[in-house]
Amino acid sequence: MKKIVVLGGGYGGVLTAKKLAKRLAKDKDVSITLVDRHPYHTMMTELHEVAACRVDEEAIKMDLKQIFAGRKVDVVLDEIKNIDFDGQSLKGNKKTYDYDYLVIGTGCKPTFFGIPGAEEHAMTLWSFDDAVKLKRQIRDMFNLASKELDEEKRRQMLTFVVVGAGFTGIELIGEIAEYREELCHEYHIDSKDVRLVVADMAPKILPILPDKLIKKSEKYLQKMNVEMITSAKITGVTENSVVLGDKGELQAQTIVWTAGVEGSELVGNLDVQQNGRKRIVTNDKLQSADHKNVYVVGDNIFYVPEGEERPVPQMVENAEHSATLIAHNITADIKQTNKYKSYKPTFHGTMVCIGGRYGVAAIGTPKKMFHFTGFMAMFFKHMINIVYFLQVLGFHKVWSYKIHEFFKVKNKRSFVGGHLAMRSPNFWLVPLRIFLGFKWLSEGLAKLPKVLENPSNIFLIPPKAADGTTGASQAIEAVQQTVDGHTAASSVQTAKTAVEAIPVPDFLKSMVDGSMDMFFYTSDGGYTALATIFQTGMIFAEIIFGAMLILGLFTSLASIGTIAMGVMIYTSGMAPFEMLWYFFGGIALIGGSGSTLGLDYYLYPHLKRIWKNIPFVKKWYLYTD
Repeated sequence: MKKIVVLGGGYGGVLTAKKLAKRLAKDKDVSITLVDRHPYHTMMTELHEVAACRVDEEAIKMDLKQIFAGRKVDVVLDEIKNIDFDGQSLKGNKKTYDYDYLVIGTGCKPTFFGIPGAEEHAMTLWSFDDAVKLKRQIRDMFNLASKELDEEKRRQMLTFVVVGAGFTGIELIGEIAEYREELCHEYHIDSKDVRLVVADMAPKILPILPDKLIKKSEKYLQKMNVEMITSAKITGVTENSVVLGDKGELQAQTIVWTAGVEGSELVGNLDVQQNGRKRIVTNDKLQSADHKNVYVVGDNIFYVPEGEERPVPQMVENAEHSATLIAHNITADIKQTNKYKSYKPTFHGTMVCIGGRYGVAAIGTPKKMFHFTGFMAMFFKHMINIVYFLQVLGFHKVWSYKIHEFFKVKNKRSFVGGHLAMRSPNFWLVPLRIFLGFKWLSEGLAKLPKVLENPSNIFLIPPKAADGTTGASQAIEAVQQTVDGHTAASSVQTAKTAVEAIPVPDFLKSMVDGSMDMFFYTSDGGYTALATIFQTGMIFAEIIFGAMLILGLFTSLASIGTIAMGVMIYTSGMAPFEMLWYFFGGIALIGGSGSTLGLDYYLYPHLKRIWKNIPFVKKWYLYTD
């Protein structure tokens, strides 16, 4: 049995384990174990959204056992204290884990550069717990400040300093700037009393972005009343202040350190070649320079690709690329194909969101980057997140992400504003649901006796005219051609009905006529057996869908069904304008109103529990919480 151990449930570790499980799914003599001290995978790039209360806490977590459900990956919760490379084992708090292949993806932790007081007094934003702690801190400061009478203490409580103007720092200060409006309203504080500062030793914010995007970001932050202090030599942090060298001292009770990262504590203590703040030196196959059966993924890699001057960046795209390569190379070694690949990553840009409404992005290829700001930058940010979620937790996470980012937003904190968040509660739709159900039910029951009396009596499908077109489309011409007075009167009425029907475009009409000729009409102008079945099915569908809407049973499916029936009636050329409200009423009910005063309220939770336990559903994440 070949044992593969993936250490770390971050971006790189999760993707590596998933890709290995896919490649080695049929190899019964291979086991894959993922070890992490937490039962969940955290979206590290979204921590600021939780810290500033834009999304709920669970929005940035994904259960590891959900991710690997139905796959040959054993998830183990343990904290690894040391790695014995010679003995090929990991020493954990619970037990020792042997391996034949090891993938190290423990990620990073904040680095404080030896600045006095920084580690002791500053908060960080590098884990889920950090985000939750910071969220509470921000709310607590507003709450306490609303009751504080001492002006100096109140000023400190309402001053928030972020040290570090890289991606994490700018995204955090942008989120707090948006959150400020909501908190000021809640705690009756004048927004002018709240001071937001981002400080950095570098000469400009977001230094790896093009100058054009940096200026756009600065302009937006200024608009949000955020102070930017650059080229500041940070010399110390106290319990209530940040010392900025010759730029003075900032008094604040909330100081967040986002000024840099280094390898995890475990990696720092390993007896392997390291460089660049505790990153493990690798070869082009992403194997440790010291141990060929030890691979390094994501932020822990120190590797300078051929032709480059700098090591691969510590970003999510690097984790995705390196995971794919490592899974390939381990598989090649196990199968002894010797078809190893070298790491030649191509990165496609960077994105920064400054709050939920605005962002900047440089996206493209190394040879050509396109710059985006505002709506388009945020659009690409969300699309790239969705692509990642599809790889990790499929439909389940994409659905959850959509709910948290677009439909449950507060204070319009989304790049589409509050348009998608303004949803009416389902109980307002109950009268419409019952009325629409009654209309369909009564229509079906009125037609049912005719079908029961003579199933071959077709009255829902227009008769075929002599020249091959439908009778409905020829009704007006019939008026002109009729001589008999009684027939003329009848034809006038038919024409009137036809004129009052919703017009059907010629191209659509020709397509429908062709289909009806094929399935519903015989060569002598009569109807086929399929026409009888279709008409009977339509009548029973009207009755069934109408009853389902009234009862609130599978309301979404019933609504979609009624829309489909309306479309079929329309394309036949026999739909009166009255059919429009049937159609749009059905659309309004797709979101479901059966969860209020309907059977769906009782049935859906039970069916969800059953559905989620089906192996196929669990494996492909075809469920929602």
